[in-house]
Amino acid sequence: MTMATRTPPVPTPESLARAERLRLAAEEGARAMADVEREAIAVRQNMERLRALREARDAGAATEAETPTTAKPKPARRVKRIVR
Repeated sequence: MTMATRTPPVPTPESLARAERLRLAAEEGARAMADVEREAIAVRQNMERLRALREARDAGAATEAETPTTAKPKPARRVKRIVR
């Protein structure tokens, strides 16, 4: 008997169930990986946004530090007087 004339065995219910479990596990794994990648992209975008805000704030603070500012006089405190 040669390999070319051999017929494949009939799948058993156990082998069919195992193949279905493997297929479902592969689909679930692919879905989970896609979710992880989507979250990672969102985190990187948020970090980029925050970095840009921080750099803009620091640049504004640097230019503000370079220009001399006059100290604003403190307003005189109002004293409440009790009339007797």
